[in-house]
Amino acid sequence: MSRNILIRPLVSEKLTAQMEEGHYAFIVDSRANKIEIRHEIKKRFPDVDIKEIRTMNVRGKHRRQMTRQGVRIGRKSGYKKAIVTLKPESERIDFYEDI
Repeated sequence: MSRNILIRPLVSEKLTAQMEEGHYAFIVDSRANKIEIRHEIKKRFPDVDIKEIRTMNVRGKHRRQMTRQGVRIGRKSGYKKAIVTLKPESERIDFYEDI
């Protein structure tokens, strides 16, 4: 049973600035560990050399919505984020090459 470890890359203004320094962020499967994330990145991007991987669990935020029936309270789901740091002499990852 193969599962999708790398779900999608995270692209924000702060992370785009960190891409120039060799830091890339991905949303990963919540059960994945650093070793599995490293193997999946090497499989998808064979030219990169990984220096380190940091992972964190991001908790879901509470949300409220005003409706005619009253206030609806809900919650967004949480996710696991991995920040991958590449070695300085490594090739860079280009998320926009297939667009």
